[in-house]
Amino acid sequence: MERIFLLEDDATLGRGICMALCGPERTVVLADCVEQARQKLAQTQFDLLLLDINLPDGSGLDLLRALRSRGDATPAILLTANDLELDEVTGLEAGADDYITKPFSLAVLRARVNAQLRRRTAQPSARMETGPFLFDFEQMYFCRDGITVELSKTEQKLLRVLVENRGHAVPRATLVDRVWTDGAEFVEENALSVTVKRLRTKLEKDPAKPEYLKTVYGIGYTWVVQP
Repeated sequence: MERIFLLEDDATLGRGICMALCGPERTVVLADCVEQARQKLAQTQFDLLLLDINLPDGSGLDLLRALRSRGDATPAILLTANDLELDEVTGLEAGADDYITKPFSLAVLRARVNAQLRRRTAQPSARMETGPFLFDFEQMYFCRDGITVELSKTEQKLLRVLVENRGHAVPRATLVDRVWTDGAEFVEENALSVTVKRLRTKLEKDPAKPEYLKTVYGIGYTWVVQP
């Protein structure tokens, strides 16, 4: 059963959203103020949060900031009458996954909700075991044959993309786009090659003859699935 939490002080809109989203495998829990929201969020784990920003006793945006500061990564969509670009940017930077401006179509809301729930369901595990390796990207713990390996943040990003797509060739352009996501306009041409070399040095028994992180000539790199 999918559980959605809705924070909305407009009673008519709240009922409409509940009717639009509820189903045999989905329930919506409604709160009409921040204090009530805190109580319900403390009692139940939800799959998605729908948060109005302007409430009589506070802000859904501040509530989201508080949740994120405690490590709560539940996907959240903000619902607000504020339609300025700055408001949207503020919401996204506070940890929102999406932002919908009122008035909105319930059909559009339902589509956005479904997209977030699909993304959550498809989210790969942060802990992976493959061959002699154990990779825990959440705890930032990596080892081979029980021996801990220290990886830089860039090496961790690259490794995660490769092992999540293990058995498939990942193009160089895709790897650069996924790994160097800090907004830099220019990435040195050999940055990817250097990072791959460092990963091989740390993870492969013989970096010159890699068993796992292999080059797919003319395309990019792949993490090999061992038989």
